[in-house]
Amino acid sequence: MQESQNSLPLYFILLIPAFFVTIWCLSCWAIARVSGWSLLSKRFTAISEPYGDTKSAGPYFYTVYTRFLCHYSSVIRLVAAQDGLYLSVSFLFRFAHPRLCVPWREIELSQTKLFWRRYIVLTLGAEERIPLRVPERMARKLGLLEGTPQQDRKLLSPFQQK
Repeated sequence: MQESQNSLPLYFILLIPAFFVTIWCLSCWAIARVSGWSLLSKRFTAISEPYGDTKSAGPYFYTVYTRFLCHYSSVIRLVAAQDGLYLSVSFLFRFAHPRLCVPWREIELSQTKLFWRRYIVLTLGAEERIPLRVPERMARKLGLLEGTPQQDRKLLSPFQQK
């Protein structure tokens, strides 16, 4: 039998998914570098699950902005726990985005406006200074605004503010 000239070789069919997976991973890696996630992961990679009382928000219906206005729309989950703020990214975007746990002593709180909306800015890491802009609604759900003054300050655990 003669092979049809219009059919694709088998190796080409296998290369197409490999190509897309490679592009996807490279995109996730580049976003992690630009946004500051990879810089934070050097010191704050989570080694355990959140413990004690926790409050969580996300990932759906929230757009979170980081450094250079990189945004993570509906992919970041934040969990406020007694020992720190846990950040994780949805499964499909997890390449180069390990789970993070930033201790409360390494977080500063301020407010800003971005695109006509008010955001709470969590500056992560005393050395790294990576801004994480979260919507006020998300910050309230996490308990970050309970009893806090409106100026810049070091952030205590939401569970210690009561």
